[in-house]
Amino acid sequence: MNRFDFLQPTSLAEAIAAGSEPGAAYLAGGTNLVDLMKIGVSQPARLVDISHLPGLDAIDWRADGAVRIGALVRNADLAYDGRFAAAFPAVAEALLSGASAQLRNAATLGGNLMQRSRCAYFQDGASACNRRVPGSGCDALHGENRLHAVLGWSEHCIATHPSDLCVPLVALDAVVEIEGPQGAREIALDALHRLPGDTPEWENALLPGELIVAVRLPAAAKAFAAKARYLKLRERMSYTFAVVSAAAMLTVENGRIGEARLALGAVAAKPWRARAAEAALIGAAPNAESFAKAAELALAEARPSGANDFKIELARRILVRALTLAMEGTPDVMPALPASPFSTHAGDRHVA
Repeated sequence: MNRFDFLQPTSLAEAIAAGSEPGAAYLAGGTNLVDLMKIGVSQPARLVDISHLPGLDAIDWRADGAVRIGALVRNADLAYDGRFAAAFPAVAEALLSGASAQLRNAATLGGNLMQRSRCAYFQDGASACNRRVPGSGCDALHGENRLHAVLGWSEHCIATHPSDLCVPLVALDAVVEIEGPQGAREIALDALHRLPGDTPEWENALLPGELIVAVRLPAAAKAFAAKARYLKLRERMSYTFAVVSAAAMLTVENGRIGEARLALGAVAAKPWRARAAEAALIGAAPNAESFAKAAELALAEARPSGANDFKIELARRILVRALTLAMEGTPDVMPALPASPFSTHAGDRHVA
């Protein structure tokens, strides 16, 4: 780990001034950044500790039913907030499916949004990685890539975004509030993370010195509370990242789907909103045929980036499964294994 200066500002303005200096990085829970510093992937010259800034650790409900979540709210606190979990159950399920209880107690909302790729080549300083060293190449293209992207990738980078939380948040039209040297602004969460294109080193839309201060969910997102699920298929049942994941949320009127919200995780360098699939479900009967058609549309542009063609069919199946379970209704009690695609009810089939 490199030597660095450590600053602990007492106000947001002071933090942004310090974070705008060259080589600075913001530190909150540190569950990702500190690991990257230990292996030499991230080498900030100064750490700006924002973990004690006032006003960024609250869950604020607006009069219209919208909610504003401060960037320093811990993952565990958000997941176990009763009012929040009842209004946005798929978000709570995603939170509880990530990492371990210890990490959820430390990790923050803002840090979750700013996670960096878990690609092994990105984390290995001896490997070529355009995301880490622009222009060096992408060893993942011809390496171990069975878990890499099937949507939105380029020959410059085939990494995926690791967040569980971001998948249902993108589906629910979450908005990110940002403060920076030029003042305050906000963007849709769907626009925060960038696809690699020719510049994979530009991982997100934040400008130098900018800091995420909150995430807002609109009141309209609560309409999906009764039929909402997040499913995550992983190589072991806990403490690991998704192979593929899906958020599915529905409203049903007179036996037909009124609205649908769909997003996929671990298939691209950003959470992948499946808007064409959502549109196809409006007015459709909520049955296996409609769900299969939606899944085909969601993966219509998918193509393997290596030895991962299986992920395309797997993503279709996990999306169908998520839609099926969402249609059955949000569980009254969080499943013992949150986000598991495997039912705890005897006799239920375990494949989509």
